[in-house]
Amino acid sequence: MRLDGPYHPPLNRVRCLYMTIKNNAAVAAFTALGQESRLNIFRLIVQRADRGVTPSEVIELLGIPGATLSFHLKELHHAGLISVQRQGRSLVYRPDLAFVAGLVAFLSENCCGGQPCELPSGIATVALPGRSRKAPIRT
Repeated sequence: MRLDGPYHPPLNRVRCLYMTIKNNAAVAAFTALGQESRLNIFRLIVQRADRGVTPSEVIELLGIPGATLSFHLKELHHAGLISVQRQGRSLVYRPDLAFVAGLVAFLSENCCGGQPCELPSGIATVALPGRSRKAPIRT
């Protein structure tokens, strides 16, 4: 999926691009994130979504061996969580923010049975793409 130019837009600009997620896609994404190294890799990629991250940066920052990193990046890519783009001789990884927004919408689709609800303290909300309801996000 090509988003705004070679870079993904910030989440608040993904409103018209969020994806409807089915159970099997959510299971694949959460299975991929269920491994600690992959979760750490994904979090790093999200933190650098605006410019992307190269494998050498991940190796340097997280200390994951190259062969292992390649396997983890492949799993995250196959789960739909990240995209990869070649820039010259480098591969640059970015989160698929439309897919991530779709996961948030999937998880909070019927929050409180569709009724307005009080959120416990320490929970902020984020506007769901394409919806007027807000999803709870722990702060």
